[in-house]
Amino acid sequence: MKRILPLLAALLPFAAQAAELKMVTESYPPFNFREGDTYKGASVEQVRLLMEDSGIDHTMEMMPWARALFLAENHEMHCVFTTVHNQERDRRFKWVEPLLTSRTVLIRKSGSTANPKSLEEAKAFRVGTQRDDFTQTILERNGFPRIDLAADLQLTLKKLMTGRIDLMPISEKYYVSLRRDGQPIEATLILAEDIYSIACNPSVPDELIGRMQKSLDEIIADGTQQRLFEKYGLASDQQE
Repeated sequence: MKRILPLLAALLPFAAQAAELKMVTESYPPFNFREGDTYKGASVEQVRLLMEDSGIDHTMEMMPWARALFLAENHEMHCVFTTVHNQERDRRFKWVEPLLTSRTVLIRKSGSTANPKSLEEAKAFRVGTQRDDFTQTILERNGFPRIDLAADLQLTLKKLMTGRIDLMPISEKYYVSLRRDGQPIEATLILAEDIYSIACNPSVPDELIGRMQKSLDEIIADGTQQRLFEKYGLASDQQE
């Protein structure tokens, strides 16, 4: 036994290196989205680069947000992105960050009569978001009485455009991108300022987390992150 224990200890770094991480995400352009069979987006490309640079075997899969978050929290060797790092989630994951920083804004369909000037005024309207999204927590914490939950962001946006909800919270960067693409939407209020990250199950070894963070730090330092923001139309509100 005395001979076996040192051998096991010596093999642990190699086991960590050989482990495969399962990276899960949702469709939330321009951060994560699918074009045919290809995953694209400012966060997808960062994750792909940092995983390759750190030499970690991985898979990537897109799915509804609630399932992606559940897998990362409850299944070993799973990580989810692009995930807001807030107080409620802090102790539930290990973190690699930032993939980006952004504010969350409450938007309406252009010309809508729903034009609140304060959070209290906004509570009078139907507000939609995605099930288990961090914005659900923000709305509930602030006492919004009428929260409409959908499976994904695209369905929430469709509800806004068809009048089934009055307001919805989204990343300010995504709002800018949608406006640039001609979506008839307007921002009303700023709900929060957030760091968006990779959130990993606590089972992921610290050695892997450290390698991922080092690679992300290098992507930021050499300007690659900023170039990806520019590529996906996110540069205009990057200085916050």
